[in-house]
Amino acid sequence: MLDKTYDSKAIEPRIAKTWEDEGAFRAGAGAEEGAEPFAIVIPPPNVTGSLHMGHALNNTLQDILVRFERMRGKNVLWQPGTDHAGIATQMVVERRLMEKQIHRRSLTRDEFIDKVWEWKAESGGIIVNQLKRLGASCDWSRERFTMDEGLSEAVLEVFVTLYRQGLIYKDKRLVNWDPKLLTAISDLEVEQVEINGHLWHFRYPVEGKVYDPEDASTYITVATTRPETMLGDTAVAVHPDDERYRDLVGKNVVLPIVGRRIPVVADEYSDPEKGTGAVKITPAHDFNDFEVGKRHDLPAINVLTVEGAININDNEDFLEGVEVTALRQGVWDQLHGLDRFEARKLIVKIMEEGGFLAKIEPHKHMVPHGDRGGVPIEPFLTDQWYVNAAELAKPAIASVREGRTKFVPKNWEKTYFEWMENIQPWCISRQLWWGHQIPAWYGPDGHVFVAKTEKEALDDAVEYYLALEGPWKAFVQEKLDNFEPGAILTRDEDVLDTWFSSALWPFSTLGWPNQTQELKTYYQTDVLVTGFDIIFFWVARMMMMGLHFMDEEPFHTVYVHALVRDKNGAKMSKSKGNVIDPLELIDEYGADALRFTLTIMAAQGRDVKLDPARIAGYRNFGTKLWNATRFAEMNGVARNDEFWLADAKLTVNRWILTELTRAAREITTAIETFRFNDAAGAAYRFVWNTFCDWYLELLKPVFNGEDVSAKTESQAVAAFVLDEIYKLLHPMMPFMTEELWAHTASEGQTRNTLLCHAAWPKPDFEDADAAAEINWLVDLVSGIRSVRAEMNVPPSAVAPLCVIGAGKETEARLERHAAAIARLARVDNVGQSTAAPKASAQMVLGEATFALPLGDLIDVKAEAARLAKEVTKVEGEISRVEKKLDNPQFVAKAADEVVEAEREKLAEFNEQLGRLKTALARVS
Repeated sequence: MLDKTYDSKAIEPRIAKTWEDEGAFRAGAGAEEGAEPFAIVIPPPNVTGSLHMGHALNNTLQDILVRFERMRGKNVLWQPGTDHAGIATQMVVERRLMEKQIHRRSLTRDEFIDKVWEWKAESGGIIVNQLKRLGASCDWSRERFTMDEGLSEAVLEVFVTLYRQGLIYKDKRLVNWDPKLLTAISDLEVEQVEINGHLWHFRYPVEGKVYDPEDASTYITVATTRPETMLGDTAVAVHPDDERYRDLVGKNVVLPIVGRRIPVVADEYSDPEKGTGAVKITPAHDFNDFEVGKRHDLPAINVLTVEGAININDNEDFLEGVEVTALRQGVWDQLHGLDRFEARKLIVKIMEEGGFLAKIEPHKHMVPHGDRGGVPIEPFLTDQWYVNAAELAKPAIASVREGRTKFVPKNWEKTYFEWMENIQPWCISRQLWWGHQIPAWYGPDGHVFVAKTEKEALDDAVEYYLALEGPWKAFVQEKLDNFEPGAILTRDEDVLDTWFSSALWPFSTLGWPNQTQELKTYYQTDVLVTGFDIIFFWVARMMMMGLHFMDEEPFHTVYVHALVRDKNGAKMSKSKGNVIDPLELIDEYGADALRFTLTIMAAQGRDVKLDPARIAGYRNFGTKLWNATRFAEMNGVARNDEFWLADAKLTVNRWILTELTRAAREITTAIETFRFNDAAGAAYRFVWNTFCDWYLELLKPVFNGEDVSAKTESQAVAAFVLDEIYKLLHPMMPFMTEELWAHTASEGQTRNTLLCHAAWPKPDFEDADAAAEINWLVDLVSGIRSVRAEMNVPPSAVAPLCVIGAGKETEARLERHAAAIARLARVDNVGQSTAAPKASAQMVLGEATFALPLGDLIDVKAEAARLAKEVTKVEGEISRVEKKLDNPQFVAKAADEVVEAEREKLAEFNEQLGRLKTALARVS
């Protein structure tokens, strides 16, 4: 006998071990030879990471697809793995070393990398075990790591190939620079933080005029939030149509503190309506200014060190064209070496003392910070490696335009196109030690040699230098003659951006560049399930790399899921204290309850507002199924393959088989079209309402009766439907269903397959007449129950039922189901009439009207008064909320989640008002 309660803490680990022991999720497990392949690659979580709600949603949806297609008999591979997470991992290991008073720079590069591998062996990949707790049915035997030997080979192949094709190159451009981590970082690793800062207005004197703070014609005023960058200014920009500055365009102003003469240029980047309409241009320290600088051929002067300190003494670019005086040098000496924020204070002080500070305004603005280092990032001019993303993007754009790869929901295609059609060169180098070291070596004259190995690079270098005439040929020849080939080349110290290796994930994990059987079988993969925030950083790059190296898209569908927010719709963050830990939820409610909650809330294009109370509710859904199985077991329900379902005679059994067919089709179609919430909703309604609340309830008289054939038929049908329920729910609730499947095998037998390998339901039983009759009964009883509840009729009270205008079919149904109606709706004296009695609540079903006389059951006048009072109260709430939402200031200033919450309240109040008015009309 099944235990009284489902113990997720005991059962889930046992089921997980069974799956592992049986190799249930290995590629192709459960499929027949020649089966159609189906493949998904997991978005590789950071090796430093732990399971968060985004992972839980993302992997639950993938697992639903994978389990669904595995049960449909396909040759399934869900390819797992983790990302080496360059910056995050290096930070973790550096912190670990600092606890032992060891600084990274006190180690050699190789020693440090050894420490990272030690850390990975001990602590890395915790998230993999957490994904297993969630029930992720990946082929864990094929787990990959973006730094493993095979993927490293793929990275080398791609880098060298793209370099030789002219699609990878080195350039001096602006990057997001983290002065704490001392590396370039990607846009994804930059977060905007709102701060209360200042806007400093500086006066720049016009060349050739005697500067007078009281005479506006002798200067131009610019405003800045970063005074320290003025040291690198190389122009002032004004709008071409700005009449105020038309006479200054083409003239120079003199940069205070520095003495550099910089031009006033006309550029539409300057906004006449913003500030003074004049903008200081610092091409080496601002992304927009960099573009203005390119348009006007301005020099780019970097005045900062990599640590974010001022660097102007002996800075040739800074000193170019500037007259060095004793006074200026004295000021520069004070600034040189200062931290950028200390320098800011001193520059403002010097500008004020010199009469060049016009005013200071408080200014709230967004400042980009490194998400790892936690300090403001600097746009920084530096030499980096780049990919010609614009060229690689062309086939990837065409693929989506022409429908070879589809986004679901489709609106995300717009986001993809906006990014791809305006794509910038992709900076792929990082100033770290952990990662794929760039396969580039520099000769003694700085000439670069790119190759897969140092030997290949050396061979290329020797050939290159010995073909030259002059000192470099002699230098190289001398090193070769003295057996010092290692003194010829120096390897680039940088590593590749983590996204570079993960861009190759769909084919590198399958063995490329080797032409493996897995690559042949599973590429192209089928579906990518991902969040919208990495469409640019991962999805687009996989598209580019897959098309370039495989001549085929890496996947035909990209399903983009929404965010998981807190119950109020706010984004989860540690600072807000509203982060929900999925592992804690699994501990409390079980993995199935969490999975089902996420699934039923995962509507396309709508964020998931997660309230732990909802998880508790859906745990009750699991309990409902568990109890239904237990009830069935106690009533002799057991698999009976000798009973032919088509021979079922009882209307109730023919009805449930028909409803099963309809539910299975609805669930199947919903999963196929990525409407996960609809699949879960259909399963919920069929299991809880149709099967548990109605079918089992209607079977009670059969189970307790003396008709053996009816009982035998019902036991067989109920067992079959339960089996199909386990299958239909398995992708969403794998642990409990696998347990119930094993437990309900025929007595003394075991199932011939695990549930995860059982055939997906394809029921085709249809009896429209039986379905119509029992659904009529369900609607009648439900309607009567609703009326009783609305009218506050005591649950124990038995009411008469008056039927008006019933046709022959309704009369026959009333007679056939009289006992069930009396028992389930608590009515008696069902009689026909030509008109509804006074003071009766009425409902219409089909051609007939059903009336419940209320006079002897409730105080009709008191009930009408109560309902009228409730109507007035709810109307007042609706008015209050509508007034708030009609206020443009509230809608504009309130947080999005607050506005959305008010709209939801309004919808709920309107729905409540409709119910109350219906009830009032009935009682009136």
